[in-house]
Amino acid sequence: MTEHAISKFFDERKELWMKKNQKSSMSDDEVLKLQGKCEELFSLEKWLPDASSRAGQISIATHPCTFSHPSARKNKNGYVTPIIADTQRRNDGFLRSGNVEVERDALGNAAALDVYKFLNLVMGDGQKLINHIESESELAKSLLRINDNSYEHLRDGFWEMINSPEVLVTSEKIKQVYFPVNHDYHQLSILSNSGIMYHLKKRIDTIRFGDELKEMREKRKKNEYSDKGYSEIYDLTLIGYGGTKPQNISVLNSQNGGKAYLLRSMPPVLKKRENHFPKNDFFQDSIRAWEISETFDALYRIYSTDYNNINIRNGRTYRYEQLMDKIIEKMWSVRLISQEQYYEPTSNLKSYQKIWLCHEYEEVREKEDNWLDKLENEITRWLVKSYEKRVNKKGFLIGEEEKKDMAEIVHKYREMLR
Repeated sequence: MTEHAISKFFDERKELWMKKNQKSSMSDDEVLKLQGKCEELFSLEKWLPDASSRAGQISIATHPCTFSHPSARKNKNGYVTPIIADTQRRNDGFLRSGNVEVERDALGNAAALDVYKFLNLVMGDGQKLINHIESESELAKSLLRINDNSYEHLRDGFWEMINSPEVLVTSEKIKQVYFPVNHDYHQLSILSNSGIMYHLKKRIDTIRFGDELKEMREKRKKNEYSDKGYSEIYDLTLIGYGGTKPQNISVLNSQNGGKAYLLRSMPPVLKKRENHFPKNDFFQDSIRAWEISETFDALYRIYSTDYNNINIRNGRTYRYEQLMDKIIEKMWSVRLISQEQYYEPTSNLKSYQKIWLCHEYEEVREKEDNWLDKLENEITRWLVKSYEKRVNKKGFLIGEEEKKDMAEIVHKYREMLR
């Protein structure tokens, strides 16, 4: 497998070289001579020392500076340090370097791209050749051991592609951010992970242009049945790097024609909540004073009369029932949103109110009665307290007889509260 990958690489190089240099007017002897020269040029003895000397013209990087600005690679201080992020994979939920297995990128002289491709050949063990050179494996030592050059000399040449200089150099063309750290600031150069960028493009292209997707779209167009679904990604923006010379940005950029995708990045449209699940107490959080003030005012007028007859008593009962109807109405509106809005860690509701209102306590609500007894007493107390607050304790206060009548009406609604 290792020999096959290397042989295939050189066969492709030879074919391209012959197409470029062979003329139709050449005689057979001239073609044979040209083929001999080609074999010599692309022999390991000849090609490896040349490739090793050219390797430093390209720098491998995970975050190429040229995506920030095409001319960011070199300035008066020298070449910008190529960044290779060697971060560990962690199950932290972030889309970041280290958590996505992507190909490393490279930037530099396009004439040395053949060296980059050679070092990225996949060997028989599934590892790239450059990884073998980094770890100085036996495979790398046997491959880079030729007559006219030592292994160490060739290895050091190829290492130029991945080695970073001791002095770190950035560029004024890269966006600089002063990030607060403790009581000081740390200057950051903001760079793009091109590997993740083009891995995303690959995934999106698979979703949008895969063969199976074309078939599903065609069936949908013809209104034909299919037991399979498919996904669409809307509001994509295509961004270009490098203009007509994408190779000046990076290898991955050149391979993708200088085009990458930007996903829609807009704030979510939040659904306006007309009802909020109570956090502390149903009666304080869910029922507003203005919603029941008219009913309490009517009760106050009834209580203030100097006589008592069937019409007065019926009037009181009607207003009590009106208040209970309001409680039932609010109860159902809160129950409808309980599954979506109730959050146990932040809730301060009393236990019987949780049973009464929360979706997850539905079975308890049906089978048990203790919570309902507590709720009846709570409703009666709340009605009395709310009325007295409304009339500001200056008018007719509710007596024991009225409290008893009120409790009877609450009990009448017992099963509706379940």
